[in-house]
Amino acid sequence: VQLQASGGGLVQAGGSLRLSCAASGFTFDDYVIGWFRQAPGKEREGISCISSSDGGSYTADSVKGRFTISSDNAKNTVYLQMNSLKPEDTAVYYCAADKRWYMMCSNGMDYWGKGTLVTVSS
Repeated sequence: VQLQASGGGLVQAGGSLRLSCAASGFTFDDYVIGWFRQAPGKEREGISCISSSDGGSYTADSVKGRFTISSDNAKNTVYLQMNSLKPEDTAVYYCAADKRWYMMCSNGMDYWGKGTLVTVSS
């Protein structure tokens, strides 16, 4: 199982970024895939996750209305569209996958990719 996150960068407050998580080595439709982030000095938090099979999703209150998760099953890729970014969104963003639907957005998900850094300047 491999997960490759990309799309991070430096953006001004109020700007947008789209993160991509390219998955390989497993049957994409059987998994829940999600985005987590870890800011300096803070614990990692699950911010948005999606079930590739039925499209069911979860989004944390901290980003609801600003971040949107989507899945392109043909490309085995999950996206996180991030709008109206705030300095407090600065973090390393990770994607993760798990076959167990009940682990959606849990830090106990089985497979993790390397992170991509998002920096939001004020």
